[in-house]
Parts: sequence; C-alpha cells; structure tokens
Amino acid sequence: MKIILVRHGESEGNVRHEINDDPKRVVNLTERGRAQAETAAEKLRDIEFTHAYASEFPRAQQTAAILLRHHRLELNIDARLNERISGMDGLHVDVFNDYVRDDYLHTKPPHGESFVEQMERLRGFLDEIAARHPDGVALAVSHENPIVAALALTVADPAQVMLRKLENCEAVELRWSV
Repeated sequence: MKIILVRHGESEGNVRHEINDDPKRVVNLTERGRAQAETAAEKLRDIEFTHAYASEFPRAQQTAAILLRHHRLELNIDARLNERISGMDGLHVDVFNDYVRDDYLHTKPPHGESFVEQMERLRGFLDEIAARHPDGVALAVSHENPIVAALALTVADPAQVMLRKLENCEAVELRWSV
C-alpha cells in the first residue's frame, strides 16, 4: 500500500504555539491554513486515492475536506491519527518540549503517551489499512508528531527522525505492507 500522509494546514493553535491534543476542543484552520490546503490539493490532484483518512481533530478534517475536493471519496475518521497525547492541552508547546527534552523517545507525561507508544499506535493504523487495501493509495491527514512517528517506523533508529519538523500541509509518502 502507498500512503500519503499530510500534515494539516496552519491552525489557530499553531499561531498561538499552543498544545491541542484534545479533539473535543475545537481549533480551526486559519485563513492561511486553508490557503495551504488549497495549494496542497492542487499538488495532489492527480493522485488516484482509493481511501481517505483523517484524525478526529477539526483542523485535520477541514484540511482533508479541501484536499478531497478533486476526489470522490468518503473521509474515514481514525483516532490513531490523532495528535500525540501530552495531557497538556491548552499549554504553550515549550512546556511539553521541556518535559520530554531529556528522552524524547521514552518520556511519558503523566496523562500522555511516549513517542514509542505513539509509534505503536501508528503501526496499528498502518498495518490495518495495508491489510485492508494492499494495492490501495491512501490519503491520511494528521499532525506533525504522528506523521514523524510513522516515519520513525521505517528506519532502524527512530532517533534519526524523531525531531523532524514538517511544514503545514507538507506531504510524506510511505509504502507499507504487512
């Protein structure tokens, strides 16, 4: 299976440098984020997606809706594509970064998950959709951390990619099989 993972467009939380890991708290795309999604939609226009997925977060679903304007696909919502759980919703991103700085891979905030746990969550998603659609081309709209966790599954040492930054609406292509 081929999967194109796309980070959502710029959100209100990105502008405020604020953690939003609770999908029930609505954080929308900004005008710039919608424009980024429109640009990405044009770049992805000719890809013949067979399936489409997005996280539970409104900003990911808003991005997916724009990306899918040129495709006739039902959008499937999957919580495994959700943002890394930090338990720090509403705080500045520096609070989380400072907390995990000494051991980004294994540090687990009290009400959150470690990067390694997030990787396993993404492995479950990738394994399931690859088993369901082995010859498919899937679009998955998610967040920077889960996409980096998926990339970490493709290398021998996750530390090689764990701190990789992704621009809003940046697309990453993976091939995954079970």
